[in-house]
Amino acid sequence: MSRQVVLLGKPVAESLSPRMQNAAFAAAALDWKYVALEVEADELELALRRGWAGANVTIPYKQAAAALCDEAEGDAVNTLVFRDGSVLGFNTDVEIVAGIEAERVCLIGAGGAARALLPGLRGEVRTFSRSGEWPPDASEADLIVNATPVRDELLVEPRAGQTVVDLAYRGDGRPTALVAAARAAGCEVVDGYEALVRQGAASFERWTGRPAPVEAMRSALGLQP
Repeated sequence: MSRQVVLLGKPVAESLSPRMQNAAFAAAALDWKYVALEVEADELELALRRGWAGANVTIPYKQAAAALCDEAEGDAVNTLVFRDGSVLGFNTDVEIVAGIEAERVCLIGAGGAARALLPGLRGEVRTFSRSGEWPPDASEADLIVNATPVRDELLVEPRAGQTVVDLAYRGDGRPTALVAAARAAGCEVVDGYEALVRQGAASFERWTGRPAPVEAMRSALGLQP
């Protein structure tokens, strides 16, 4: 019988995680299936207890999910493992920024995605959000991170010498406004597709206990080897 992994969030209809993870399961010869499930806030706890093989959590529930776990890796999680009746929460989002050296970071966003990235960010982090300090100021930063869903608005103007990480992506493969500007400026860029692979590969390994077939995951998103 096929095992099922679920993506919990709202909205999830445009997520490419099902395409990527189902390609990974096929490459690993696992009879597993990954599906996206849009849930309301008051449905989250029930959704966590439905006997999945594993789960991802996305906007806006990463902090809420951490609070519902029996054990959680920090106060924002994106990966759930179900073991012996317990819900274990892990933060594989840190893999997105792993190994990126920076002295000063401009972090755009203050929600669960931003909080999940914080443990992996090095250097002095300055956080910007519409409910706090705004607009973003990246003039002194060597790393810019967009941890919001904003795709069409250029929230900050990148310049040569900076590294840019953008969690947002478009389903049709076109770059976000920030990624397009960063590439034009000659920045090092981790776009939303690469970010998806980095955290998704770590999630796959948490669920299955096997090495992730990263090239199959990248290929499913149309990325070059």
